[in-house]
Amino acid sequence: MVDPATGEAFDEAPDRRPDELDAVVGRAHAAWRGWRADPAARTAALLAAADAVEAAGDVLAPLLTREQGKPLTEAYAEVARTAARLRYFAALDHAPQPIADGRPVRSEVRWRSLGPVAAIVPWNFPLQLASAKFAPALAAGNTLVLKPSPHTPLATLRLASVLEAVLPEDVLTVVTGREPLGAGLASHPGIRHVTFTGSLPTGRAVAERAAASLARVTLELGGNDAAIVLDDVDVEAIADRLFWSAFRNCGQICMAVKRVYAPARLHSDVVEALAQRAKNTVVGPGLDPGTQLGPVSNADQLARIEHYTDRAVADGARAAAGGHRLDRPGYFFAPTILADVPADSPVVTEEQFGPVLPVLPYDTVEEAVEAANATGFGLGGSVWGTDLDRAEAVADRLECGTAWLNHHAELSLAQPFAGTKESGVGVAGGPWGLYGNLRPFVVHRPLEA
Repeated sequence: MVDPATGEAFDEAPDRRPDELDAVVGRAHAAWRGWRADPAARTAALLAAADAVEAAGDVLAPLLTREQGKPLTEAYAEVARTAARLRYFAALDHAPQPIADGRPVRSEVRWRSLGPVAAIVPWNFPLQLASAKFAPALAAGNTLVLKPSPHTPLATLRLASVLEAVLPEDVLTVVTGREPLGAGLASHPGIRHVTFTGSLPTGRAVAERAAASLARVTLELGGNDAAIVLDDVDVEAIADRLFWSAFRNCGQICMAVKRVYAPARLHSDVVEALAQRAKNTVVGPGLDPGTQLGPVSNADQLARIEHYTDRAVADGARAAAGGHRLDRPGYFFAPTILADVPADSPVVTEEQFGPVLPVLPYDTVEEAVEAANATGFGLGGSVWGTDLDRAEAVADRLECGTAWLNHHAELSLAQPFAGTKESGVGVAGGPWGLYGNLRPFVVHRPLEA
């Protein structure tokens, strides 16, 4: 494994072979019989798991920072979110639901688990996204086989070792390795639900493989979220929130702001406010206490960001801040604000997934909404303004799964998380995430005389 703050290898993880999956999935299936049978024991185990994760924070967070790059405070927040998600889903109920339809029978919907679930997780939030998959799956009575990204397997393996002490054997199994391990897991006939977070091309391939056994799929495939700044906004009042909505975790968040549309008369003010914050942001290794923005997580992603930025500048964009790699070891890219960007530049039309933010002017709100919606993605979006009723009316026109007013990318554990268009299939979060891991079983019986 490579430390993105230095660019040097510091550890390694097992490289499991696809032919090992038969035994892994077989053990998960055997463990499912006991795990699904006792809801009270499941709840107790998941609550104990949450306590164990919290107790291991001083081990998990530094390791997460070391392999992923994010500042240590953000790594601790990710560990806390992992524990909170376990507690949330442990408390959710999926009691039988009576059906009242006027017929002389008593009908009831009962909810049954699916069986072994496969979860394939990316490198930007290894623990948080893993728990977003295993917490609802386990709470529903399923077992789960988890494959982390080959870029960030170490904290996930350590998490698994922490949970081994409180979960029954083979209820949660972590397998690490390079492709075709993920492909083999997605297509395994013993898997009944495949949940994946990552790129659109890989998500399509996962869906195709899962279709062979008619396994259920939940796919979260990224976004190109737009932020529309209205003409009544106080630029300085929103600048900090808007900046960090784009740059937290070095911009490596599927629902980060990736495009800003500002009214023409305020465009230069928005660019300048964001550029000033970019220039003042402390960039450095995530383990340094003063760091606000860490490195890009891996070399491939750094090259992608550099390519998009160079292409935009070659096409006429101006870097109001940043625009280049930093001259130091590791995968550091200066936080970048781009102005005068052509609307068809890949840094606008595609998901750059890094510390680069284009700011584009508009003349009318209709033009801004049309531009925001002119993407194959539909994960999130936001509107920024003083008149909240007006801002909400604009947000209601966005083609996405979640819209925020005067903030962005803030999610409650209790809310559904789903995209439209090419941003995914299925729903995560809240009760919807739980029921996505269950199937209905209906029982009819005559009314007693």
